[in-house]
Amino acid sequence: MVVEKKRPLQPSAAANVDPTPPVAAAAAPAATKNGKTIEEMYQKKSQLEHILLRPDTYIGSIEKHTQSLWVYEPDRGMVHRPVTFVPGLYKIFDEILVNAADNKQRDPKMDSLKVVIDVEENRISVQNNGDGVPVEIHQEEKVYVPELIFGHLLTSSNYDDTVKKTTGGRNGYGAKLTNIFSTEFVIETADGKRLKKYKQVFSNNMGTKSEPVISKCKESENWTKVSFKPDLAKFNMTHLEDDVVALMKKRVFDLAGCLGKSVKVELNGTRIPVKSFTDYVNLYLDSAAKSKPEKPPSYHVKVNDRWEICVSLSDGQFQQVSFVNSIATTKGGTHVDYITNQITNHIMNFVNKKNKNANIKAHNVKNYLWVFVNALIDNPAFDSQTKETLTLRQSSFGSKCELSQDFLKNVSKSGIVDSLLSWANFKQSKDLKKSDGTKTEKIHGIEKLDDANKAGGKESDKCTLILTEGDSAKALALAGLAAVGRDYYGVFPLRGKLLNVREATAKQLTENKEIGYIKQILGLQQHKEYANVKSLRYGHLMIMTDQDHDGSHIKGLLINFIHSYWPSLLKVPSFLIEFITPIVKATHKNGTQLSFYTMPEYESWKHNLTGNASGWSIKYYKGLGTSTSKEGREYFANLEKHRKDFIWEDEEDGEAIELAFSKKKIEERKSWLRQFEPGTHLDQTGKLIKYSDFVNKELILFSMADLQRSIPSMVDGLKPGQRKILFCSFKRNFVKEAKVAQFSGYVSEHSAYHHGEQSLASTIIGMAQDYVGSNNINLLQPNGQFGTRNYGGKDHASARYVYTRLSPITRFLFHKDDDDLLDYLNEDGQSIEPTWYMPIIPTVLVNGSEGIGTGWSSYVPNYNPRDIIANVRRLLNGDAMEPMDPWYKWFKGTIEKTAAKEGGNSYTICGTIEEVNETTLRITELPIRRWTQDYKEFLESISSSNKECKDPFIEDFDMNCDDVTVEFDVFLTPENLIRVTQEGLLKKFKLTTTISTTNMHLFDPRGVIKKYDNPEQILEEFFHLRLEFYEKRKKFLLNKREMELLKLENKVRFILAVVKGEIIVSNRKRADLFVELQTKGFTPFPKKTKAVEPEVAGATDDTEETEVKSPADSSSNGVQISDYEYLLAMAIGSLTIEKVQELCAERDKLNKEVDDLRKETPKSFWRKDLDALDGQLDELEKSDAQSEELRKKMRGKARGEAAMKSTRQAPKNPRKNNNKKANNAESVAEAVSSSMAAMEIEKAPEAAKPKGRAGSRKAPAKPKKQTLALNDDDDDDVLELKERLAAYNLDSSPDQSAAMETAVPKVPAKKKEPSKRAAAAKKKPLATVSEISDGDDDDINEIDDDDDDEDSEIEVVAAPEARKKGGRKPAANAKAVKAPAAAKKRGAANKQQPQTLGQKLLTDMLKPAENSGISPEKKVRKMRASPFNKKSGSVLGRVGKVNEVTENEENSGSASTSASTEETIEVAPARARPQRVNRAQTRYVLSDSESEHATEDSEFDEVTDESEDE
Repeated sequence: MVVEKKRPLQPSAAANVDPTPPVAAAAAPAATKNGKTIEEMYQKKSQLEHILLRPDTYIGSIEKHTQSLWVYEPDRGMVHRPVTFVPGLYKIFDEILVNAADNKQRDPKMDSLKVVIDVEENRISVQNNGDGVPVEIHQEEKVYVPELIFGHLLTSSNYDDTVKKTTGGRNGYGAKLTNIFSTEFVIETADGKRLKKYKQVFSNNMGTKSEPVISKCKESENWTKVSFKPDLAKFNMTHLEDDVVALMKKRVFDLAGCLGKSVKVELNGTRIPVKSFTDYVNLYLDSAAKSKPEKPPSYHVKVNDRWEICVSLSDGQFQQVSFVNSIATTKGGTHVDYITNQITNHIMNFVNKKNKNANIKAHNVKNYLWVFVNALIDNPAFDSQTKETLTLRQSSFGSKCELSQDFLKNVSKSGIVDSLLSWANFKQSKDLKKSDGTKTEKIHGIEKLDDANKAGGKESDKCTLILTEGDSAKALALAGLAAVGRDYYGVFPLRGKLLNVREATAKQLTENKEIGYIKQILGLQQHKEYANVKSLRYGHLMIMTDQDHDGSHIKGLLINFIHSYWPSLLKVPSFLIEFITPIVKATHKNGTQLSFYTMPEYESWKHNLTGNASGWSIKYYKGLGTSTSKEGREYFANLEKHRKDFIWEDEEDGEAIELAFSKKKIEERKSWLRQFEPGTHLDQTGKLIKYSDFVNKELILFSMADLQRSIPSMVDGLKPGQRKILFCSFKRNFVKEAKVAQFSGYVSEHSAYHHGEQSLASTIIGMAQDYVGSNNINLLQPNGQFGTRNYGGKDHASARYVYTRLSPITRFLFHKDDDDLLDYLNEDGQSIEPTWYMPIIPTVLVNGSEGIGTGWSSYVPNYNPRDIIANVRRLLNGDAMEPMDPWYKWFKGTIEKTAAKEGGNSYTICGTIEEVNETTLRITELPIRRWTQDYKEFLESISSSNKECKDPFIEDFDMNCDDVTVEFDVFLTPENLIRVTQEGLLKKFKLTTTISTTNMHLFDPRGVIKKYDNPEQILEEFFHLRLEFYEKRKKFLLNKREMELLKLENKVRFILAVVKGEIIVSNRKRADLFVELQTKGFTPFPKKTKAVEPEVAGATDDTEETEVKSPADSSSNGVQISDYEYLLAMAIGSLTIEKVQELCAERDKLNKEVDDLRKETPKSFWRKDLDALDGQLDELEKSDAQSEELRKKMRGKARGEAAMKSTRQAPKNPRKNNNKKANNAESVAEAVSSSMAAMEIEKAPEAAKPKGRAGSRKAPAKPKKQTLALNDDDDDDVLELKERLAAYNLDSSPDQSAAMETAVPKVPAKKKEPSKRAAAAKKKPLATVSEISDGDDDDINEIDDDDDDEDSEIEVVAAPEARKKGGRKPAANAKAVKAPAAAKKRGAANKQQPQTLGQKLLTDMLKPAENSGISPEKKVRKMRASPFNKKSGSVLGRVGKVNEVTENEENSGSASTSASTEETIEVAPARARPQRVNRAQTRYVLSDSESEHATEDSEFDEVTDESEDE
């Protein structure tokens, strides 16, 4: 049977029933279990039925709700009160109202809106003028347009989203919903354009409609009126209730505020008194003022035609009144968030800047805001048809509303800041209350607390809590408690310095365990007023710290802690106590002991000792840990002497504490420190200490010390720690390198350094660093990994691994002749560094400085030493200085002046970026202090490979950086490259930073902090001071030379008198001789002796022992016999005529020096020093340039190799004469980069001469031919040959090999001295080298230099062709063998030897001379017999063999040796090794028994070669 198919959802009783015979179909539908038919269970409703059945989907709830809302009451205005209303009824009224307001957007000429709410008749009408609804039939729907839009669902003029509209309607329900929920709905409109008037009545919930009545109207008539009678039954109401009417009236007021003065709004025939949005806002504020003393402040701004904002304050709960296209968004939305976020972020930053402890978040600020927003937004989207919340994204608003800074500043001044701060304080105190203590007898869980037995009990007010500085001080206190018992004394150690609670954040305070512990131990409660100590666990708080500046600071921080939270406690007598210990103890050998509690007190006693100082020993007690347990018991046994009570006299005490610790008192603190006078100290003799006295006389010392530690001196640019390091470098003559860790120990010992070793090591490393952005001239040398620009120096090795020493240039900056003119300090009885050093140019400008101290911070950029020198020369010539700009060594970017201010200039530092092709950028320099690793992380953060990056604009990058250079290749899409180029590459890639000279605070020569506006000002002040010092230097040197001259003249006169017999020395009493010398007018020269002072424990004393003079040894005028010791102590050999002549020559030389000195002027002195410094800078630059060149070559080679590898595979068996250039180049770069080779200026001390050997005869040094000189500190400190090879890049070079193929070295033997075995063993090996050969195996040959007398150097002997030109006869060598070896100055040999002859591999130098005639093309290595098979014998050839070799060579003109058992190792010729200075030439021949290491049995024959190659 065929069944008729039904269309889906076709209304039919049988549509969803199984096909049944027609007979069965006639039967009634079967009932389901619950008695309903299928048709009754599953129903389909029309749109109209659905709206009536489920109204909450469309108009909101139709049940009564009670909610606190703003309503309008005629007698009271706007009132915020609980309102009972039906949201659905309110919504259908609002829909008609918004439709009327929308007409203002369609027709700006609209100027009237009339609303009538007739409660009696239950009728509401809304009428507006302006363009009416077109009275015309819709051609598609075949009905009049007014009927279509008011009587047909889902009709609207707002469906076209391509057109941006700022109306309220959107979904096509609006007015139809009002029609549906009304018993009667009348639409009237006049269309002046079509001269038609239209009226139509809908009734029965839009179920029935009358035919439209159309009549004529005038052209000037344009209006629309909607009247309706709400179907109250559907809202469970009988009449329009007062609350609903009040809410509707308030909504009419809303429209008056939104539409503004251009539209006259009437309610029930009366015009509403609101003509603008400001008037509307005032209705709310006037209402709020009734419950407050004054009206809340409000800030109104109309940003543009679409945005009008007003901001006021609320009482801790965020409020907003907002409109979107006249729709009241009672719950806000994205438009309110947009405005509120701007305000909250500004105020949040402002408050947190003002008070860092506030920790205010944006939502905290929001709680205090009342925001009014009237906005017109394109095609708004809401969360539902009720339109209470705007959900449209900010980017789609169609306009921007950026609040101006002035507006935001005004809002900040509204009082909201004070409200937020008081809220923050309340919250903070609430959090802090959690750690409050209580008065209990026992407390647990506090580590390291030793509680008093009576604490927290009846006698708690008699108990004292001792707070100590660290565990060692606690140990001393516990030892002392043996004298007073544990009942009334508790001890708790502080870990370091207490937090400054006045400036701490709430998080810091709550997380600080120490503060919580102190509160619990004492039983303190937050913000409680204490008139007495009865409610506390302890009645007294005793502070026991070291007697140094940091100890004073800890006392101050504890006082600040109590004063911040419990100022009343400080007023309780004797609550706060300090325990003082001696700072110096003087002990006499007779057992007398004196204790001093202040340094001025000790200095006064020492001054009064005069000649009675002997017998006294002094011990300094800087830390509590210095005192023994026995002394601790003595202190507590005499407690009254050591206990000082703090007393509160007046508010001046509180002000003093605030002055020292409050951030608000920065300016006052500066003037406080400016008024500091040296010598200020707190008198410890009194029993009571005022808080103001403690701050002004003790704490100020810490502040000054902190300032001096942080801010350098204008004179030398050094902070005390750096100055101590430099002082010890000069004192030690630090030219021989040492580990940083060891040197820091030396500095601690010799300069009274009182801080951590780690801090000192960091300072030493900082002074040696030379990467970009660090030092322009590093005063110490970085021998090792001292940090690079990759991590800003933080990647330096540990101090125990790296070595340093003085840079050669340092002594050119800080001239040795100035050392005696400086004012050296004295600490703990020890002479330490000077107040400041006196460089020849202001080093503060050379290396810059940075620091933050109490009250001040400082920043000085680096400047070019050449610019500084040039300006000094200008000043010396009386010319005007040229302005200097910052300059950083190695930096390749640009530094441009961007702004010149009164207080200094600002500069923009730019890196370097260039376009390689349309998709690649290359960054080759970063701004100063932007480190490579940080920049790499930045590039990763903006790369598309980073998943977390929201807006990546680069695809990827390659990093080709090393420790010195920067090179990033950045890859972008062509579109992105164009975009970033337009935006600015430097800005987009963060390649700019700024520095300024507006904060150049430095200590002036008198030790007063001073602000300098520009570098020229610093140089000007330095110039006059430095000139004075040159005058002092001249006087000092002149006086010194004249004294030396006088002494010489006296010596010459004395010797002549003795020789002539005028003075008889032998067989006479000293006293008689003394009288005779006085009588004959010989000048006495007193020995420099130290004044008699008490002996200081632990002091390092470098001066001579004090001589004890007997009264008989001195004359009445104070002259001592020892004053003539310079004459009487002369050796007997001084009486020879040669000695007299020598002294006369010396006198003439001194006379000339004195004459020259007298002619010098301070300016000529300075010019000479500047010339010398210029020369050193030239050397440094030359060395740096070579280093840079080598590095570039290596980088290029590395890249070339990388490119080669990518194109072809390396051969499996590489050629064996590969000379490993890369390795050598690397070692060269390493050696050169330390930039020391050409800069060694200190004259190395000569090696000590063994007894019985002749002294060295000096030969004049020959000029150096090398571009690089090896770094020699000392003749004994000879570098291993392996290292020298690396330093000189001794690899074979094709262009030099031809000239060198025939060059064969001769190695003379040296005679072993059996009696000198110990000396030979002690002597360092001359060289240890890796042999660079053609073979796979590398032998290590070592030569022991046993000749203490002669500083030998291996000489390369020329081939016959070279020798024919000239040379000495063989007899010369024979003669030389017999003569004693004489040391020659290094570099004396090889004066005219062709440079290529010096360029040989060490294997060439050490190989035997035989078989040299073999063709150089033959690359065969013949192995010699193993030296280990022989019995102990000679390592080098014996005398006869050497003589034979030498004579054969000399006579035949050949470099080959005869009758030798040695075999040849042939290698490729090598580059010349630069000659070492002051080294005599010695030739060696290797014997067959040469061993790897010279043993004690080795025999050496001496051969000296005095000949020079011409």
